[in-house]
Amino acid sequence: MSEKITKILADIKELKVLELNELVKAIEEEFGVTAAAPVMAGAAVVQEEEAPAGPVEVNLVLTNVGMNKVQVIKAVQAITGLGLMDAKKLTDVIPATVKEKISQVEAEEHKKALEAAGATVELK
Repeated sequence: MSEKITKILADIKELKVLELNELVKAIEEEFGVTAAAPVMAGAAVVQEEEAPAGPVEVNLVLTNVGMNKVQVIKAVQAITGLGLMDAKKLTDVIPATVKEKISQVEAEEHKKALEAAGATVELK
C-alpha cells in the first residue's frame, strides 16, 4: 500500500462518527457513487431471514438535554442540518423528535453522539 493511502487511512481513523458520515456523503456527491454494497439475489434472501424482528424505521427523540446544553445543541445541529437558532429551539421543547423514520443503525450513531454531548435520548 502506498504511503499516500496509508496516511489517508490514518486520517480517517481519527474522524468522529458524524464526520465519517459527512465524508461518505461528500464522496458520494463529488464522484456520483453510492456507498451501498451491491446485493445479490441469494444474499437478499439470507438477509431477510436474519433481519431482527424490531422496527425497521425509528424516531430519535431527545428526552433531556443534560448539563451541557450548548454541546447538545451543536450535536442536534450536526445531525439535522438545522441552523443554530432552530437547533436551540428544538432543544427547548422536551421531548423533541430530532429525526423521524431513520434506520436503526443511523439512529444508534446519532444517539451515541447526543449522549456523548450529555443528552438523554430514546429510540421510538
